[in-house]
Amino acid sequence: MRFARQTVSVKEALGKWQSVLPSLETEQVQIGEAYGRILACDLYATHDLPHFDRSPLDGFAVRAADTVGASVASPLALRVIETVAAGQVPTRTVTEGCAARIMTGAMLPEGADAVIMFEQTQNPGEHAETVWIKRALRPGENVSRRGEEMAKGTVIAKAGERINAGTIASLAAFGYAQVDVFRRPRVGLLATGSELLGIDEPLVPGKIRNSNTVMLTALIAEAGGIPVCFSGLPDELAVAKQKISEYMQQVDLLISSGGVSVGDFDVIALLTNEPDVELLFNRVAMRPGSPTTSMLVGGKPYLALSGNPGACFLGFELFARTAIRRLSGAAEAFPRMIRARLAVSYEKPCPYPRYLRGRLLEQDGVLLAMPDFNEKAGNLGTLKDSECFIVIPPGGSGKQAGELVEILTHAAPSWRKEG
Repeated sequence: MRFARQTVSVKEALGKWQSVLPSLETEQVQIGEAYGRILACDLYATHDLPHFDRSPLDGFAVRAADTVGASVASPLALRVIETVAAGQVPTRTVTEGCAARIMTGAMLPEGADAVIMFEQTQNPGEHAETVWIKRALRPGENVSRRGEEMAKGTVIAKAGERINAGTIASLAAFGYAQVDVFRRPRVGLLATGSELLGIDEPLVPGKIRNSNTVMLTALIAEAGGIPVCFSGLPDELAVAKQKISEYMQQVDLLISSGGVSVGDFDVIALLTNEPDVELLFNRVAMRPGSPTTSMLVGGKPYLALSGNPGACFLGFELFARTAIRRLSGAAEAFPRMIRARLAVSYEKPCPYPRYLRGRLLEQDGVLLAMPDFNEKAGNLGTLKDSECFIVIPPGGSGKQAGELVEILTHAAPSWRKEG
């Protein structure tokens, strides 16, 4: 299996990978701890929103019929019967020829069917017994009617949705102090290779510092998982297999970097031949990161990423982020692609789709994708500036400037100016 690998497309690999990833069990959390979590059930409006007729602005509650003919040149006078602040219940009924001074969010008095803003009356800052109306209003104008935003029983958030700040605001408005969410997955993380040094160790010939583990730790946390770091694997298969079995008992998903190629000491490649391992794929039609491997070990998902930092980063965005979202209960776990125009030509052919690191620009209302051309999978110098992956289709002669290309985003664009 190490040398006789069957190549699958990214789409096929994602399909196989997602098919073995179950949603985790649910738990209840306080609303203040719910940001970024995935809802486990539909939630419904517990009352009409708003639950009373109210004013959306500061002004005067009136009867529209009493404003007919009012204009700047010929204002009409109405008698002010009370002031209604937000949170108060009106005590008077607005009858013919009357008005109530009313504040934003306050309950509309009985009898009123419109609100005129202060700026459309004479001397708006003056508290007086009479207000002069300078324009006519229609019935219902500047009134937020009961239930017009959302009726009781309406679904306000669906199972599988990620809870954002707006969701939290809605849930709070309807009295949800606790919500049921899917448990955050525990994601084990380890690096293979006897060439790796700790980040605080001095460099020695033939060794490199382990940058992948800290990078993946950050990405796992960003994706909503709980990173659990384990000690690295040795290059000996028997010892590595024993350690992996121990690690698997403590996590929902295990991710490793390195050891997936066909070298003499690539232990993960050797692991796929073990009888209790179910291989899903070990070669994906993409550059970089084609040796990316996934399998089930003891019935639990294991994702083995390339040890090269750039390829490792791409493999995470395609497969690990998908896994974490799926385990977290997200309704949509697959990577989302957008389209942009290539800012400069890229003419290097490749038998597989090539994922170029790059960033997004806006020019004259057109979204442009700018590759960084730091293509070697082991290069990490420009990772900090990467905002997206630009997909160059296989074969042919690449893509010309101005052509549409697919984009996998992974960071908010910085919109830096060129030059």
